[in-house]
Amino acid sequence: MIKADDFNYAMENTRVVVAPANAIETYGQTSFRFRLVTEPMDEIGSVRLRKGMIHAERPRILAPQYVSRMLLEGFGERAREFAGWMEEQKDFHILRYGFSLRKTDLSEQLLREPKEELLHRIEGEIRRDGDPIDALIEGIDDAWEVCLMKFTMDLIQRSAGPNVAEWKRRGLL
Repeated sequence: MIKADDFNYAMENTRVVVAPANAIETYGQTSFRFRLVTEPMDEIGSVRLRKGMIHAERPRILAPQYVSRMLLEGFGERAREFAGWMEEQKDFHILRYGFSLRKTDLSEQLLREPKEELLHRIEGEIRRDGDPIDALIEGIDDAWEVCLMKFTMDLIQRSAGPNVAEWKRRGLL
């Protein structure tokens, strides 16, 4: 189990070297191909390269009625009062993003190469190939999945504005 300090360390030390050119699609599923470079603590002079896919589900707008029903499960009278208030709010909507990391797409290699050289080489490959779904991430080996979570949170933040603008343009918000 990951400790809070390790979690925080991974969040603070995750760096997206190359972000995907695409944002999360407003009306469909979006996939991102990642390469995550880390340094194993027990393998001096080595770097670990993990490759895989992250799939983002179509973002959804949750109306106040739906959110209030979610809140009522297992809660008491005060929660019902709050849920009633939420249902009266006409402009209160919550965006829901969902991700799945498909472990079947995951591969891992241990390489004997300086980390900065590997990052530079992969960055050059990604920029040369120009695939808008590619990403390169530098992270922490023991908490590599936290690094991917940080990456997905950044994608959500980057995508939310354009998604909301599109829904407003179409009169959905």
